[in-house]
Amino acid sequence: MEKRALVVGAGLVGSLWAVLLAQRGYEVEVYELRQDPRSAGFTGGRSINLALSTRGWRALDKAGIGPGIRETAIPMYGRMMHSVEGELTFQPYGREGQAIFSVSRGGLNIALIEAADRYENLRFHFGQKCLGLDLADNTIHFEQLEDGRRSSVQSPLIFGADGAFSAVRRSLMKLPRFNFSQEYLEYGYKELHIPPAPGGGHAIDKNALHIWPRGHFMMIALPNVDGSFTGTLFLPFEGRKDAFEHLHSDEQAMAFFRQHFPDSLPLIPELLQDFRANPTSALATIRCNPWCYQDKVLLIGDSAHAIVPFYGQGMNAGFEDCSILDDMMEAYQDDWTAITGEFNRERIKDGNAIATLALRNFVEMRDLVADPLFLLRKEIAAHLQEKYPGDFLPLYSQVTFSHIPYSEALREGAAQDELFNRILAIPDIRHNWKKSPEVDRIFMQWLNERRS
Repeated sequence: MEKRALVVGAGLVGSLWAVLLAQRGYEVEVYELRQDPRSAGFTGGRSINLALSTRGWRALDKAGIGPGIRETAIPMYGRMMHSVEGELTFQPYGREGQAIFSVSRGGLNIALIEAADRYENLRFHFGQKCLGLDLADNTIHFEQLEDGRRSSVQSPLIFGADGAFSAVRRSLMKLPRFNFSQEYLEYGYKELHIPPAPGGGHAIDKNALHIWPRGHFMMIALPNVDGSFTGTLFLPFEGRKDAFEHLHSDEQAMAFFRQHFPDSLPLIPELLQDFRANPTSALATIRCNPWCYQDKVLLIGDSAHAIVPFYGQGMNAGFEDCSILDDMMEAYQDDWTAITGEFNRERIKDGNAIATLALRNFVEMRDLVADPLFLLRKEIAAHLQEKYPGDFLPLYSQVTFSHIPYSEALREGAAQDELFNRILAIPDIRHNWKKSPEVDRIFMQWLNERRS
């Protein structure tokens, strides 16, 4: 096949995938709706910061830009929970030294575009609205935003990396037996800015993801390199006493924060200005099947599997798409019939699995992290991982600090739920688990049952 490809979308996944294609000698054309963020500025507003973890780092290293991103990424070694009374509880993410990394969405996108632009066989076309594609001859149509001029481009390979509301996917949805679902969470989010401390530096611990869990809602904050934090309030749109529909006035917003997040008030001096100015945005999970049309068109990233952000895996899953495809190009020597067939067959179940895990983790973050039994489970899990490293890896570590397929991690997580149901049923487990041999006995019994 002619080594020519067209990528729709110059966001995080599209730019990274363009780099990996260019590295393998493809002539790559990238079309993007936005103007070039290097000159126009990143137009996403104060975006939710992204948590970069093992799967994402592998892809960035493949593209050769991992070391540069590490220079500004901030390690977060665990969750710092804030109670209503302002008490702090730290919960490590994994073993000592393991961390997820806070990165700026806009900064990372610009770094990826700059890396891609260094390849002579890769060209960007900004300000181009995708109008859809003709599958018969793989021709894709664009409209230039500046003057409305239309153009059509034919390419043997087209990759849809144009996000949750993908124009490429809309064309595939016209095909027979194309399955699609879009499910909105009943929660919205609003971003709030925590500025640097007076004199510079971070006002709260910069090496943690801060969570204010409040049962049916929560606030989080992720650190930025300039000493600030990006805070995000997740709250039901309506239907509850504590919902965005009841927070229309400054007085209502301030009373809500005084009641539920009093320790955050000194940290957010422009709370009311942010609350008024920043939009209340929605969160959706998108699933579809298939992700490809023959061996000519392939969806990747959010175009194929948009998820809610509560496992910190949206970007990482999209980057892992790129890593897997790059491995397949090597294994199948650019045989796109084999590549698209296997990717579509194997990867969709992983996309569905991480969507399920992300929805479940929302409940964990907003509620369970403050539950003593949940914290006890985390302690016992850490003990089992340390004592039996070859036999036990907590679900969070499987998702965040390994390359275990998401679908396999989801199955393992269900098995671990059954294990902990047994362990937490031990009488007086809260006080005696460190001294009792029962935890290890039940674990070994569970392990032997799984091996038999």
